[in-house]
Amino acid sequence: MPAARLYNHAATLSLLALLILCLAWELWWAPLRPGGSWLVLKALPLLAPLFGMLRGRRYTHQWVSLLALAYFTEGIVRAATEHGLSGRLAIAEMALAVALCVCAVLYVRATRERSFRES
Repeated sequence: MPAARLYNHAATLSLLALLILCLAWELWWAPLRPGGSWLVLKALPLLAPLFGMLRGRRYTHQWVSLLALAYFTEGIVRAATEHGLSGRLAIAEMALAVALCVCAVLYVRATRERSFRES
């Protein structure tokens, strides 16, 4: 299953990039308050699926696609309300969330078991 492996790697990289973006955004690049803010805690839910995705667990990919939608929603809100660097970071967050969701769904589809009726 080379396609499934590719989707797994792409989803994992998207998750890691989203995690790094959330941390760097709220700690250094454009925090809400100088010196960082408590909004950095939004990165914690991204740690939960990390090991399952590194191991290629199908169930983890199923629910992480739903988690990505929360980050997409935050990106939409912040892109619409903030300007400058924060606005651009919000667009990057939206792009990474979409990539994570799409790659996770593609991995789930590539690894599904086919029944004898489908063949």
